[in-house]
Amino acid sequence: MGLGYRMLGDFGEAEDVVSDVAIEALREEASGVEVRSWEAWLTTVCVRRCIDRLRRLQASREEYPGPWLPEPVATDRLPDEIASGRELLSIAMLHLAEQLDPHTRAAIVLHRAFGMTAVEIAPVLDRSPASVRQLISRGERRLQPREALPTRAAAAAIVDRLVRAVENGDIARVTELLTDDAVLWADGGGVVKSALNPIFGATHIARFFAGVLQKAATQAEPISARAVEVNGEIALSLSTYGLADVIAFEWRDERVCGIRRVSNPAKLTRAW
Repeated sequence: MGLGYRMLGDFGEAEDVVSDVAIEALREEASGVEVRSWEAWLTTVCVRRCIDRLRRLQASREEYPGPWLPEPVATDRLPDEIASGRELLSIAMLHLAEQLDPHTRAAIVLHRAFGMTAVEIAPVLDRSPASVRQLISRGERRLQPREALPTRAAAAAIVDRLVRAVENGDIARVTELLTDDAVLWADGGGVVKSALNPIFGATHIARFFAGVLQKAATQAEPISARAVEVNGEIALSLSTYGLADVIAFEWRDERVCGIRRVSNPAKLTRAW
């Protein structure tokens, strides 16, 4: 599951791949064919299935209404082996990984999240070790997050200040917590109204949230905010118009430099 989710950014898709691999493993075992290492066999089959599925998914994601963001999953709903290995698990890193081609993404996931060497990855991808090293190097250059993670306590404190600022309608305070070059991506999936293009700059992001708060003020149910934990990180959930979303953060110097807001209800079934 950890491998599939990091490859696909969608927990439901990862579950489908794992189920397919399990069925194929049972067939392989029943056939009487000797498997020297089930761990290697399962990893290889899972990666190759994920590569095939990711190619299909990428085509549909190109036509997605607005930015496509990964599915957030509540940390306590993740299997222990996924939650304990947080490398490439954050919403920011999963989003960045979308820019990689499937083979490069597989090499990076196996190398960074599972500690496999180029020699070990080579037979999984049916490439030479030298080719895998190139994939890893290329992926590392592309997969450079802007974030410098604060401590867990610092992140929780910042999110708590954001909660209070949003609930009090204090847009100036929200702006103070953002870097000048912050970027917001919003994923409503064409179901919930959201920005169809990234919003650049703290001032423009503040105006966006001001609009959300002003509209919420006209509703019978006021806006509410709370901290949640998804993908092993502290995030924010806003409840407006009877709907809740998940807002994940990318950090720099204990300020927010990236905001990824997932409002598509189909992606929030595992967020709490």
